Amino acid sequence: MIAIYRFLALMFAFSALANCGVVYRGSKWEADVFERRGLRARQASSSSSSSSSSSASSSSSSASSSSGSSDVPAFQYGTADPNYPGVQATGPNGDTNPDEPSLNTPINQTSVARLASLNSVDDWCTFGPLDNTQTLGDVEDRTVAWCTKPRNNARVIPDGTVTAAHFVKTPLYVQVMARGDFTKIGFQEGDTGGELDPHGATGKGNPVGGNVTSNVTGKDVFYEEWMNYVGSTIMCFRICIAGSDEAPPKTECQHTLDEMGCWNIMPGNYEDNMFETCDADAAYPPGIYVSDGSTSSFQQYATGIWTDNGQIKTYTNGVSTQTTPTTAMSTPSSSNCQTVSTIANGIKSIIPTSSSSSASGSSGSSKGGAAAASSSGSSGDSSSGSSSDSSHNGGVASVRPAMVPAMVAAAAVLLGSLVL
Repeated sequence: MIAIYRFLALMFAFSALANCGVVYRGSKWEADVFERRGLRARQASSSSSSSSSSSASSSSSSASSSSGSSDVPAFQYGTADPNYPGVQATGPNGDTNPDEPSLNTPINQTSVARLASLNSVDDWCTFGPLDNTQTLGDVEDRTVAWCTKPRNNARVIPDGTVTAAHFVKTPLYVQVMARGDFTKIGFQEGDTGGELDPHGATGKGNPVGGNVTSNVTGKDVFYEEWMNYVGSTIMCFRICIAGSDEAPPKTECQHTLDEMGCWNIMPGNYEDNMFETCDADAAYPPGIYVSDGSTSSFQQYATGIWTDNGQIKTYTNGVSTQTTPTTAMSTPSSSNCQTVSTIANGIKSIIPTSSSSSASGSSGSSKGGAAAASSSGSSGDSSSGSSSDSSHNGGVASVRPAMVPAMVAAAAVLLGSLVL
């Protein structure tokens, strides 16, 4: 188990270096160069602390099952602390968002509010398109909140959209996994979707001004780190509500592996025609694989260009000849599951075919909608909805003097993990 802790320290060091502007992952507007959208996306796994990358199927259970794996040890994450650095949001609320989350706000199917809440199996939100004129991958920075109840001044997911929803609470995060027909909330048929997070290619978030809350601790709290995968038929959303040295929020809500999709990144129960609430163990951080005492990681393969002080440069992430894991390493065990027959809200409406169109609706209780996809994603370094303080500004990367202490600290952690 010491090897696992050492490896997580290594990954945390790399993350710190990336946040200092040393690693640049490019702008979402360079997607044609990156070849990272839809079927054009290429992925690869890269071994980290193991001499050979572990297969996702070598010691894994199906990500569609909630029973957990018997041959993979549970993730030992230490003591989950809700006050751990980076758990609670410090950035400003988005310009289009209400100051606080609230229920029973007016139904407005052309709203541009971007405050999403994950509270229960029948009270949650997802980010989705303004309309159905473009695929999600092309409008990630402009997505809006769609919620299962009239809340947060957001759009409401109409009845008939969600066919399954699974809500889990773990010591480190809350997570919703849903199935449905999300063409009813603006997705194009067959859209494999994308990944939303508080960073984005510019550091301002996808969507820009997006914020998240949860009240699972007994009060509404704005959280810093989250990830939301959504497409035309499936959705998953995780908010990190606690952290530890073994599982910092940026690690447990790691958002750069978007091409892998919900089953890999947010394993759990995705069974259709079912609505349930469960307690669960925390999953291993996305991209971490443990097998026979060895730990390995994978990253997506991507190539592209970026601009440094006016000079165009190229970059490569991953290795094109490596194989991508096809399933999650393990599915966390769940318990205390309770089911309900429906989360219908009594609201029926038609989504607008353009952002200027309106839709009618009547208020009620909730049948959620959201979908997970394995498509475009991004990375950056700001807090939810805030502008970035990092060097990722429109594709320009540089190392500032203020970054040097953080780089030194990260290098020290990296060196320590190698020496141990």
